[in-house]
Amino acid sequence: MEQAGKRRQFDAAFKAEAVCMVTEGGYTQAQAARQLGIEAKRISHWIKQMHQHGTKERAFPGQGHEHDAELARLRREVATLRMERDLLKKVALIFAEPPKATKR
Repeated sequence: MEQAGKRRQFDAAFKAEAVCMVTEGGYTQAQAARQLGIEAKRISHWIKQMHQHGTKERAFPGQGHEHDAELARLRREVATLRMERDLLKKVALIFAEPPKATKR
């Protein structure tokens, strides 16, 4: 969870990719937002910026860094992998228990 007063920053390439997912990739804004782990209103804002300025260089002159987007993607991937690992551990414990004897 983000800390209050601390905003995430996204580089121009990340913003352009998000816009491309919606404008050319067939995703809805909500689908693209879920895929990227951001709010849909951010993508809407970026689409407006792109239409107003034309190119991504002029539309997204912000301070974001490319490695920030990669770091966020990797953190989401690690969280997913940990969840899958924990699930597999639980399943392995269930199958490792000897079968219970049934009364006849």
